[in-house]
Amino acid sequence: MDLLADIIGMAGTSLVVGAFFLLQLNKVSPKGLTYNLMNLIGALFLLFSLCINFNLASFVIEVFWIAASVIGLVQYRKNKIAVPAA
Repeated sequence: MDLLADIIGMAGTSLVVGAFFLLQLNKVSPKGLTYNLMNLIGALFLLFSLCINFNLASFVIEVFWIAASVIGLVQYRKNKIAVPAA
């Protein structure tokens, strides 16, 4: 189970770091769906990993990262509804 948690945790790290790199390269928008989904899924994977190999500080930051990603997705959805498709 430890190996599976590590693999899932590394996948989560790849998603979160990948999202940041894409943002820095102007390939994604910080208000876009891709950026926020990559952060949310990455943080969820990391949180799963932390449930097996617990670290309180990392667990807390992932909870906040999930909350921030959910806020971003809610804002994205509100903006999509507010701007009707042409």
